[in-house]
Amino acid sequence: MESLKVHNSLKPGPPVPFVPMEPGKVSWYACGPTVYDKSHLGHARNYVSSDIIRRIMMHYFGFKVNYVMNMTDVDDKIIIKARRQRLLDLEKKKKYSKQDLHELGLAAFRAYASSNLSLLADDASKLDETNYTKRRDAAYGRVLSGGTLSGDGKPADPEAKIKMHLGNMDAAAEALKQDAIFPGADEVLLTYLDSLYKDTIDTSDQTMFTDLTQSMEALFLEDMDNLNVLRPDVITRVTEYMPQIAKFVEQVVDKGFAYEAEGSVYFDIGAFEKAGNTYARLRPESKNDKGLQEEGEGSLSKNLGGKRGPGDFALWKRSKAGEPFWPSKWGEGRPGWHIECSVMASDVLGSRMDVHSGGIDLAFPHHDNELAQSEAYFCEHNKGEHTWVNYFLHMGHLSISGSKMSKSLKNFQTITDALATTYTARSMRVVFLMGRWNDGVEISPDMRAQSDNWESAISNFFTNTKSWLLEAGISDGVKTLSISKDQPPTGLLADLDQAKKDVEAALTNSFDTPRAMLILLKLVNTANVYVKENKDFELAQVEAVARWITKMVGIFGLDSNASFPYDGLGWASSIAADVDPKQAVKPYAEVLNSVKTEVSALSLSSEVLPALLSQDPSRDFESTASTGTRDIERLALPYLRVVSQIRDELRRIVSSQTPETRRAILAMTDRIRDADLTNLGVYLDDRPDNQPSLIKFIPAAELIRAREEKAAREAEKTAKREEARLAREKAEQEAREKAMVPPEEMFKKDERYGAWDETGMPTKMKDGSDVPKSQLKSLKKMWEKQKKAHDELKAKGGLQKS
Repeated sequence: MESLKVHNSLKPGPPVPFVPMEPGKVSWYACGPTVYDKSHLGHARNYVSSDIIRRIMMHYFGFKVNYVMNMTDVDDKIIIKARRQRLLDLEKKKKYSKQDLHELGLAAFRAYASSNLSLLADDASKLDETNYTKRRDAAYGRVLSGGTLSGDGKPADPEAKIKMHLGNMDAAAEALKQDAIFPGADEVLLTYLDSLYKDTIDTSDQTMFTDLTQSMEALFLEDMDNLNVLRPDVITRVTEYMPQIAKFVEQVVDKGFAYEAEGSVYFDIGAFEKAGNTYARLRPESKNDKGLQEEGEGSLSKNLGGKRGPGDFALWKRSKAGEPFWPSKWGEGRPGWHIECSVMASDVLGSRMDVHSGGIDLAFPHHDNELAQSEAYFCEHNKGEHTWVNYFLHMGHLSISGSKMSKSLKNFQTITDALATTYTARSMRVVFLMGRWNDGVEISPDMRAQSDNWESAISNFFTNTKSWLLEAGISDGVKTLSISKDQPPTGLLADLDQAKKDVEAALTNSFDTPRAMLILLKLVNTANVYVKENKDFELAQVEAVARWITKMVGIFGLDSNASFPYDGLGWASSIAADVDPKQAVKPYAEVLNSVKTEVSALSLSSEVLPALLSQDPSRDFESTASTGTRDIERLALPYLRVVSQIRDELRRIVSSQTPETRRAILAMTDRIRDADLTNLGVYLDDRPDNQPSLIKFIPAAELIRAREEKAAREAEKTAKREEARLAREKAEQEAREKAMVPPEEMFKKDERYGAWDETGMPTKMKDGSDVPKSQLKSLKKMWEKQKKAHDELKAKGGLQKS
């Protein structure tokens, strides 16, 4: 196997060799979520991509990975959201007159505009629900119509933020019009009430914060389970590490790399660099970016003073009124954002780790500050810089319409909603696999189509391979078929051998999954061509390809029912652990019994049917169930084989039956295929020349959707045919009514003319002038056409009135 190389953010450029500190083992710390809201597709991009790399490391390269993830349950965003919600809940309990409540909503409305929408801030005191729409459109019409604030370039984060704020204002304006302040104006009230009363909240009761974070953490883990993301080996939480955080900060201070100022403690970048250390090793170009520095410090830290250097960042923050607090030698406070990861990662993994990962937007200042404070903590003076992280892996972020998907911009789709409406866990993972993990991803219709086509091609190949195996009488894989290893691979096996080498080259090249996905697809297409061009193809070769692809999609995490070492064939199927196998196969047995009863009632003449109708597949089922398998396909197969054989015999003898019996048989065979079995996730693929139908296991939802789409297409065709018939009849009726008019009369009702000759042709205009010769020529053609139509109708007897 080739040596693995990875893109390491600490060493920009091409991938570098991956050499863990302990052979065969990888220590990995991943920045987890700030649990204050539901997780969105941006989180999915980060954690699914990390999961893919983790699975490849474990199940392809054979590393033993110790994967640690934190849950940030103390953070400015958490404090603000929980506090504001508490204040809003308290406000809703107050007794307000209708007028007072409207004035409260209006004050919040104006304050929100002043703080967040600069083009509405001027004269905001006169802004109200009656003039808001006009002023909004005048100020931000360009943004609302898809443009930018400046009029140049494409919309990005600033425009997304404007749209988010305008959305909140729109809702509040409507609430003011309807006198429905709660809940319509909640978003503008949250910030307004916080500005008035934040200092009054008793934060010694931390349940307002823990209730929020615990519920959001549970939702996050549920989302990850639904996305088939492996659970971390260790989960750490900031609130469980407060004493360790305070001690960690003390040691950084004692080493001279941090200082106390007005109850807060700041990291001293100047002292750190003076001692020979490097700051901002991940993003040196961003070290003086004030915007990123302020974002890293958090919105609640704006008034904390005493910093010596503009880039110095907080390790410990003095808690102000309305903020949670914990004891420390500097007084009551709370940890800075970056310190938490340093403490928790070091506690579990020690002074060095192999891998640290997170979204690319965390590179500066979060990860750079983590590195600095951790290296300061562990460094020994006069012994050079300490290496805390060997490999930094940064996942590219997800974009929507040019803007990074984020909670703060409210331009996100939650994972829960996405899985309910747009994606399956597999289809979402396929999308991410089709892009490089360290590149940005903007999901487009073309990308979705490409990933959907990939999934369909793989699924169809699995389905067909299993069907061919079933036809060959093999229900448990081709364990009885063997491939000689004494000879060099040829034909399809040579293609398989090359694909294995190409996938290895792709994965060793920094987990190049887009390349690997294309290799898998190419192999499937090659196998399909092989089967099509070889009537007597070697099933063992096709099965070998299907099993290897099964292993690879298992390694990529594309099958939530499969488990390592992924030795099955195709997408794994199973029944719930608490469901009895007999109960699970009951629907299949009921279909068979119903078919037997219905066929017996027809009293058909067939030498084969009596034997088929007398078959009892329960013995074969019991034999399969006794192996302990939970695979519903294997358990149901004995019943499905008999149903398929009965149906095939009906199709064979149908042409020799009476018309009435023929109709009954055709209706029955169609219903068995399109309804009875479709609803169970089984499709019978009919083949010509009396070949037996292939039994194909396809998710019921897919089959039902295909059936409904087919019915919709047929209904649309029928509707179009009826529409065309009616249009045709209408045109024919109009033509008939027009043809009933004698040519001598056709121009006499036209008010443009004043005189006509004996044939009815106009001779004078209404004003007495002659009809222009140029007009007479076209009128003559019309007259002749009318005469022809009238004469034809007369000849057919169509002039008689009904």
